[in-house]
Order: sequence, then structure tokens, then C-alpha cells
Amino acid sequence: MKAKIQELPLSPGVYLMRDSHGTVIYVGKSKSLKKRVQSYFYNNKSHSPKVKRLVQHVKDLEHIVTDTEFEAFMLECRLIQDMKPMYNRKMKNPLGYSYIVLRQKRDWRWLEITDTLDGSSHEPSRCFGPYTASRHSLEHAVQKVKECCKIACNHTPAASSANTPCLNYSIGLCLGKCLGGETARQFDEIMDRFIALLQGDDRRLYDEMERNMLAAAERFDFEQAAKYRDGMEAVNLLLSKRHVIEFAEENHSIVVYEYLNEDTIKLFLIKGNIVLHSERCSVATTADIETLRLRVKALILSYFTRDMECESTEVAREDIDAAQIIYSYLQSSACRYLVLRDSWLEDGGEPDIEAALLDFLNHYVVSS
Repeated sequence: MKAKIQELPLSPGVYLMRDSHGTVIYVGKSKSLKKRVQSYFYNNKSHSPKVKRLVQHVKDLEHIVTDTEFEAFMLECRLIQDMKPMYNRKMKNPLGYSYIVLRQKRDWRWLEITDTLDGSSHEPSRCFGPYTASRHSLEHAVQKVKECCKIACNHTPAASSANTPCLNYSIGLCLGKCLGGETARQFDEIMDRFIALLQGDDRRLYDEMERNMLAAAERFDFEQAAKYRDGMEAVNLLLSKRHVIEFAEENHSIVVYEYLNEDTIKLFLIKGNIVLHSERCSVATTADIETLRLRVKALILSYFTRDMECESTEVAREDIDAAQIIYSYLQSSACRYLVLRDSWLEDGGEPDIEAALLDFLNHYVVSS
């Protein structure tokens, strides 16, 4: 094991840890294989109990080198889903995703975090997610928004007809749904806006939180301003997953590249949440770049044809991890990408592809 660890490269890749029976018990990825694997076996006093147990069971190690960290992420995701190693709990656990579900009993509505969906929760207006954030993080985020907007009533539906104030009303976290009347109407209006925000239909609640934060800061009420800031951060956490799901459902055809060094790029063709093709390409000379343009055009015509499914597609649970990796990669500064329009992939669209590629490569590859 020591010899294998010392021989590991400092490049990106995936490592597979095996037990005494040869079974893969953990799959991980790193930007630097050697540094990451060494961290398991050296200076391990701060390790969690889970990591300490893992290290005790590791008897063999193998690795796969990749050109980029993105490839390592995608390979790790696929291997974990295929092999289901016992220590990779998060990706292998089918309950690793959570949902926000809107429940209602009479005129009483509340938001509930769940790992499973019952039949009544499949309506889009009543279910939000799935979220890859932990259930605890999701509950914390929803609670932060509710407290910030004063809709954190802690009465239960059974007690909703009592018209008595809840504990949170007395500490300023509930407008007074529990009291009925005008305060209950205000409470319901804010709940409507929170639901619309989760659906992506209305950002007025977020904008109001931002205005309230700035106003609190101007009057030097920094404690109140911090509460609104925390509420806005919670909203951003809740909405970020919607962006990933929407991106994956749009099923884009994308050309991506990342520089490996000043003369070489790694080219990817991505459809939705799947990497269809990847290869190294030289960009050392003008002739290389022209060769690259012709090569990319040929690949587009080969992989992205008018017969391919271009419409929106529903994203399954097992697709979310890959969609998250691709979405984050495209948002990072590590790569450049071109989203191909569906009309370009139809008959007669070749001139559009050529023009788009020429502009894309001239702007990014040549200027780089």
C-alpha cells in the first residue's frame, strides 16, 4: 500500500479502495490523486470515525488517471452508481435526495421535508425538488426563510382552530396565522409568494427580503439585516437546485473545451447530462485551430443529428448527480462552451454551425 501511494501521480483522477476480499469499498476523485490518497493515511487524528473505519479496511488500491478534474467527477459518479461501494453512502442511497412538499388540512398549509413521495405529492404545484443537499440543510434553509418572513407558525393543524398565539408569535417569528383574521390573511399571502418563489414563478419575496436587509443596515440594525441576509442565502440554496433540474431537462447539445496546457485542449461533446465524446486536440498553430474547427463540425454532425431527441426530458433521480457536475463545470472558469441551437442541427443548418464555431473558436481559442 505504501509503495502504491508513493507511486500515485499528482494529476486528476479516480481512486478505488478495496478490502481484503478485493471488493471495492470506496470510490473517490481528486484534482491531485497522490495528495488526496495520502491524506487518508497520514495525519489522520482529525478524521471522522467513518474515515478511520474505512482506512482500517483498505487492503488494496487502484487508480484511473484523467486529463481534467471534470472527467474525474463524472467517472467517480458513474463508478459509484455502478458499483455501489459500502462507504459511498450519499450516492448509493436511494433516499439521498429530499423534497419539499406542500401539505394542507382545511385552510392550514405547511411545508414538509421528505425523502419519499406519496401519490398525492406528485403534482408540480405541491412538490419541489429533488434536492441533493442533505435533509438537515434543506430543513434549515426552509426554516430560515420562514423565520425571516415571519411565517414560522409552530401550531399544528389540529390546534389551528384554537385562535391562540403560538410560541413563535410571542418572539416575532410568526405574523399570527394562529390568531386568524387579518394576520392570517397576511400570513397566507406570504406563504403564496414563498410557494411561487420555489416554483420559479415570482421573485417578489426575495426582492422584498433584499430591500428589508438594506433598510435594516441603513438604520444600523445589523442583527435584523443579518437575519434577512441568512434568509436570502437560504432562498439561493433552494433555487440553485431548480436551476440544475431545468438545465438538465432542456437537454442541450453542447460543445465544451478546457485547456490542458497552452498548446492542448480537451474537447467534450455533451448532450443533457451525458458526455458523448471527448478527445485531446492541439491548438498550437493556426492550422491546428482550423483542423479543430473542421473536426468539431464533423463531430457535431455525427453526434448531434436532427433525429436526436431535442425536446425537454424528465430528469430521473439517478441523473441528478451527473447533471449537477456538468452544470457546475459550465458555470466555472475552467472551461468554455457553446450551446447548439436545435435549428442548427436540422437540414440546412450547416452554415449556422460553421459560423457559430468560427466565432466561438476565434473568440476563445485564438484570443486565449
